[in-house]
Amino acid sequence: MKITRLELFTVPPRWLFLKVSTDAGIEGWGEPVVEGRAETVAAAVRELEYCLLGQDPRRIEDLWQAMYRGGFYRGGPVLTSAMSGVEQALWDIKGKALGVPVYELLGGPVRESMRVYSWIGGDRPADMARMALERRAQGYTAVKTNATAECAWIDSPKVVDQVCERLQAIRDAVGLDLDVAVDFHGRVHKAMARVLMKELEAFRLFFIEEPVLCEHEDVFAELRQHTGTPIATGERNYTRWGFRGLLAGGGVDVIQPDVSHAGGILECRKIAAMAECYDVAVAPHCPLGPIALAACLQLDFCTPNVLIQEQSLGIHYNQGSDLLDYLVDRSVFAYRDGTVARLTAAGLGITVNEAVVRQAAATGHQWRNPVWRLPDGTVTEW
Repeated sequence: MKITRLELFTVPPRWLFLKVSTDAGIEGWGEPVVEGRAETVAAAVRELEYCLLGQDPRRIEDLWQAMYRGGFYRGGPVLTSAMSGVEQALWDIKGKALGVPVYELLGGPVRESMRVYSWIGGDRPADMARMALERRAQGYTAVKTNATAECAWIDSPKVVDQVCERLQAIRDAVGLDLDVAVDFHGRVHKAMARVLMKELEAFRLFFIEEPVLCEHEDVFAELRQHTGTPIATGERNYTRWGFRGLLAGGGVDVIQPDVSHAGGILECRKIAAMAECYDVAVAPHCPLGPIALAACLQLDFCTPNVLIQEQSLGIHYNQGSDLLDYLVDRSVFAYRDGTVARLTAAGLGITVNEAVVRQAAATGHQWRNPVWRLPDGTVTEW
């Protein structure tokens, strides 16, 4: 079997899909994208074609090594996201060729269902109590929300009080019926992170995500001294080498590799195995499309230390198209009691509606991260 063609589809709301074709008539799908940089990642995929065309798609580890090590410069979000989408498609092909789900090729299933969580509140969190009630009514058992909007290096007590008021509103509405995770989104600097994490202890959070940016790797261990709440991070770390120091530092309880950014399914399985050695849980990052979610679930079903799975159904980014719109069988992600049942179809476990994808790609998208500024005009973290 040989790879004959790679096709890319930029589709709303902010996704990039990849179709890999073979001379055996078996096709695989992947989702190589950096949010806001879809065109850049598409160019990186095209640059990788020289490593892939004419090669046996079943030699996944060998092709990964060629893509990663074949260039003098390696790593980073663009290259590893391009590689991730290719790798997902290769696993899809291999699973289909053998007639089994991908997780069967990575040790077999360790669970029958996977817990998922839903976003509430939007980029600038608001109306969270109402949305928490809605999610509970929809059967979710866990939600995540952003902590703040823009945040200065050291901000006012009013900002801290507003965060607490929003979380108190959630607890008043749903009590402890929902686990609540709070995402600082890298918007908060070290001094404010210490203050907020101390104040948020009272709300018994599921975890606090990205309390500071991942490049401040040494700060996580320091912040661990200021809270008993589990600390999560990792969506902006790439490959096992990008997680090694983070895990060794002892400041995180949950890592969040993204199967579309960190190097693909097998690379994230290796990262999860490293985390297990440090007694750290895994909650894969995935505010993306259905192919990325299917790839995450293949990882989840064969990985014992996965805690919960992020998914994008109804997320505030999904304007015009949503998670299920590109699937032939929308019931494959039917959530029940806040979980999704183990996928059983071969490959990634989904069938992409190619006609819908091609139609949507004719429209495409130009999604970009917003650029936020503080009142004095300085650029701040989104």
